[in-house]
Amino acid sequence: MMALGGRLKLARLRRRFSMETVCARADISRSTLYKVENGDPTVAIGAYIQVLRVLGLLGDLSRVAQEDAVGHRLQDESLPQRKRAPRKKVLTGDNHG
Repeated sequence: MMALGGRLKLARLRRRFSMETVCARADISRSTLYKVENGDPTVAIGAYIQVLRVLGLLGDLSRVAQEDAVGHRLQDESLPQRKRAPRKKVLTGDNHG
């Protein structure tokens, strides 16, 4: 599977956007876009979000970790089972002897 940066570069090229166009619309430098497209881990996530927005792919961000089957299973296993307090016994007036 291709890394995110490479997929963003392909999306830019498919749209026939130059680096300059994306940089201007995303308000980032050319070197930042280069780093984004090459998967540089030092780039702030905000730069990725701006590039996604310019490419019309911001909706894809909402799908990140949407289906987290492992997380749900782990959460369900660690949830405490509901326990009820024992019922109180009703005292009657006949028990005083």
